[in-house]
Amino acid sequence: MKIGIVCYPTYGGSGVLATELGIGLAEKGHEVHFISYKRPARLTTYIKGVYLHEVGSYEYPLFEHPPYDSLLASKIVDVAKHESLDVLHVHYAVPHATVAFLATQILKEQNINLPFVTTLHGTDITLVGLDKSLSSVVEFSINKSDKVTVVSESLKEQTNSFFSLKKDITVIYNFINLKRFSRKPNNEHRAALAPAGEKIVMHISNFRKVKRVEDVVKAFSLIRQELPSKLLMIGDGPERIKLEGMCRDLGICGDIRFLGKQDAVEDLLSLADVFLLPSEKESFGLAALEALACGVPVVSSDAGGLQEVNIHGSTGYLCSIGDWEDMGRKALDLLKDDDKLALFRTNARKKALEFARDNIIPQYEEIYRASMAQKKVLQN
Repeated sequence: MKIGIVCYPTYGGSGVLATELGIGLAEKGHEVHFISYKRPARLTTYIKGVYLHEVGSYEYPLFEHPPYDSLLASKIVDVAKHESLDVLHVHYAVPHATVAFLATQILKEQNINLPFVTTLHGTDITLVGLDKSLSSVVEFSINKSDKVTVVSESLKEQTNSFFSLKKDITVIYNFINLKRFSRKPNNEHRAALAPAGEKIVMHISNFRKVKRVEDVVKAFSLIRQELPSKLLMIGDGPERIKLEGMCRDLGICGDIRFLGKQDAVEDLLSLADVFLLPSEKESFGLAALEALACGVPVVSSDAGGLQEVNIHGSTGYLCSIGDWEDMGRKALDLLKDDDKLALFRTNARKKALEFARDNIIPQYEEIYRASMAQKKVLQN
C-alpha cells in the first residue's frame, strides 16, 4: 500500500506513534509519505520507503497568521495525486481530520476517492475537543472519517460520551519497538549521573500543565529525604522555568538534572530505577510503556489509559491524581527493597511485550484495507 500519514512532528505521543507506525509500515514493504510542517522528531535517519513532504508557509499582509489548514489540504491533494496514495491516516482530530475531509472532497471532484483514517490520541478529545469553539468541528470531522481509531478503551469511552457519533470506534493500543526499547545497562553513564551509587528517578514529558510535572519534583523531595537519589528530568516545555524555581526554593537543585529533549531516550531509561508520571490526563501513557519496556517500574497517576498500561502492584503503582506524597511513598517502597524492585522490573518488561510493534501494526493494516474496501463499495 501507499500510505499518507499526517501528524504533528513533535515529541508528544501522537507524533511519536505516527512516526514509529510509518517506519514499521515501511519495514514491512509499504510506501509511506509523511505530510507535516517539518521533519518528525523520531524520523532521524534514511529509511527505505519513507518520504517526507513538508507543508510550506505563505505570507500575505491580509493574514495575521499563515493559513496552515489550507496549505496542508493543498499538500495532501498534491501528494495523493502525484504519489497515488491508497489511504490517508491522520493523527489528532484538530485540524488534521477536518483538513483530511476537505482534501478528500477536493480529490473527489477530480474522480479520486481517497479514504482517510483518523486516530484520536487524547487531548484532541479531552481538552481541545471539549472547547465549545471547536467541539462541533471535531464531532463533524470524526463522523466524516472513513475509520476511527483510539489508543485506549478509556479514550473510546470518553469520546463516545462527549460526542454524538455515527461511527464505530476501534481501539488500537499504542505500540513499542522492543528491540530499541530494552534495558541496556551503562555503568559509565550511571556513575557520571549518580557517582555515589544513588538511586535514579526519572520523568519524561513535554512539561505541559497537564503532565503535573511539579508533582514529580515534590515526590522526589520526599524520596530524597529518606534515600540518596537523583532525579533526571527529560524533555522541555512551558513549565520548565517554574520547575527550576521550585528546585531552588526546595534547595535540591544539586540532585536534579534537566537534560532537555533527547532522541535516544531508551539509553537514559536504562539508567532509571523508577519512573514517575503524575499526569492529570493520559489517554494511554506512551512514556510509561517505554519505561516498562526498559524494565523500569512506573509510579503514575490513575488517569485515563494509564490503568490499562501500568498494573498496580505488578509493574508499578497507581496513585490518585495530585497525590504526590503517595507517589513518593510508593516509589520508596520499591527503591528500598531490591528484591521487590527486581520483581517489578521483570513484570514491567513482560507487560510491555503485549504492546510489541509486530502485534499492533497488523491491526492498522487491517483498518486501512477495510477503509479502502468500504470506499470502493460506496463508490460503486
